Amino acid sequence: MKKILWTLLALGMTQNVLAAEMMVEQPWARPTLQGMTMGGAFMLLKNESAQNDILIGGESPVADKIEIHTHVREGDVMKMREVKGGIPLPAGQLVKLEPGAYHVMLMGLKKPLNAGDRFPLTLKFKHAKPKTVQVKVESMQGSGSQHGAHDMKHH
Repeated sequence: MKKILWTLLALGMTQNVLAAEMMVEQPWARPTLQGMTMGGAFMLLKNESAQNDILIGGESPVADKIEIHTHVREGDVMKMREVKGGIPLPAGQLVKLEPGAYHVMLMGLKKPLNAGDRFPLTLKFKHAKPKTVQVKVESMQGSGSQHGAHDMKHH
């Protein structure tokens, strides 16, 4: 009987760990101009599992390719670079993707991103199952204070 009880408890704990997921809040993108082939998407990610994870990529019907980027300083110039291996998402931690830092790069845009538009973006993780979110295209004026000062709600 004890063996059965321990097995059930172990299965229950495993299900809780597996049921935990990546929380994504406030996904947004900057508008782009006609002829621009790249754009950026930003959001808050919280790894609600007990296991460290990594944001490794994504896909969206609005772009040919998705890369994970950051900004690095080279001398006096800030340049965007792909983050090889992805963005670390420590267990239980909040990671902010924002302009001038980590972000999702939309490569080969099929049309301009206009303020007010929405589009699906599927995020891919090393361990968590893929998560699709609706990204809202917003101007920087509307996004700065709204997105920059927000704290992730506890779920």
